[in-house]
Amino acid sequence: MTVYDAKGREYDERPWGSFTVLDDELFDHKVKRIVVAPGKRLSYQRHSRRAEHWFVVNGVATVILDGVEHVVKAGESIDIGLGQMHRCENRGTTPVVFIEVQHGTYFGEDDIERLEDDFGRAN
Repeated sequence: MTVYDAKGREYDERPWGSFTVLDDELFDHKVKRIVVAPGKRLSYQRHSRRAEHWFVVNGVATVILDGVEHVVKAGESIDIGLGQMHRCENRGTTPVVFIEVQHGTYFGEDDIERLEDDFGRAN
């Protein structure tokens, strides 16, 4: 079931935080605002049909990209290429918020191949 926020945008709560879809009107990209709660992390995953660009707007994200750890602070960004394994971890005490720009041919949640997951959702 799709849920919408007060502004009519698609919104979903996850075990690690939440996301809000900011733009998905065109066929070639999708934009989300992602919030990762303190002490939580996304699944270690990859996508076969999209690349992503993450711009951190709050907090300090620890991004694991193909097994290499990157610290990405507010005002900084990181690119995730098609098929690259990745995850965002929040090791801090305040929420990590980032804007995710997806670019590719398909943006459905079923294009997530979860390799590791803290919440039992790995493929």
